[in-house]
Amino acid sequence: MERFKNKVAIVLGASHEQSMGGAIARRLIDEGATVIVAARRFEQVHKLATSLGAHGIACDISVEAQLAALAALAITRFGRLDVAVNCVGEAIMGSIAETEEAVLRRAADIHFIGPFLFIKHMAANMSRGGSIVTISSITATLMFPNHAAYMGAKAGTDHLVRIAAVEFGHLGIKVNAVSPALTESPMTAGFLAVAGVREAFEQEIPLGRLNTVNDVAAAVLWLSSEEAFLTGQNLHASGGNNLTRLPVIKLETPAPM
Repeated sequence: MERFKNKVAIVLGASHEQSMGGAIARRLIDEGATVIVAARRFEQVHKLATSLGAHGIACDISVEAQLAALAALAITRFGRLDVAVNCVGEAIMGSIAETEEAVLRRAADIHFIGPFLFIKHMAANMSRGGSIVTISSITATLMFPNHAAYMGAKAGTDHLVRIAAVEFGHLGIKVNAVSPALTESPMTAGFLAVAGVREAFEQEIPLGRLNTVNDVAAAVLWLSSEEAFLTGQNLHASGGNNLTRLPVIKLETPAPM
């Protein structure tokens, strides 16, 4: 299948082959796309780009000029931009009472302001229509302890997706989100190694297992394909966890979604 033949895609937040961004980039390439991978640290991006046969560039989602340059690269180098995926995330912990202003502003930069500017600049460079997808989290609607700024920013971006869908729809640009539950990846390996954590999460998931990065990639590719006639939606690729609850884990270890 080559659903993305002759298409150009950007995947931001792709720093490791086993990460969500890495899995999405690999699937896009497998289905015919030319892919630009980007992340904050160029060494990691370059390594991933080399292994996948992609093009790599450093980009910090919190710096608007770098987001503008990332979008412009697709045009100057390949003449078009069709798909843009934001996978940037950081587990920023703390209750409202204990969160300092600097931490709150970092959560907003990464999980709300950054996605806002990502959508802005990607859409500005999609002259033939296209698809923009940002990775959200089921914690935008389900409660989980000690992630107040993270969850609030994710919820804000979920509504931003709906706003952007209306603003850019007349240009043929779809804007959607994907919300996985706890996902097995290098980022969550330490948390999942703690005794009892995996079992506590799995018992809340109707389909009985944790998300994988390939689950997320499959959802992103479908939303980005011409098969998906929808925009402004949040696809909960969570095995049904969004219908139940998240377990209360009383640990200091971050649990990124």
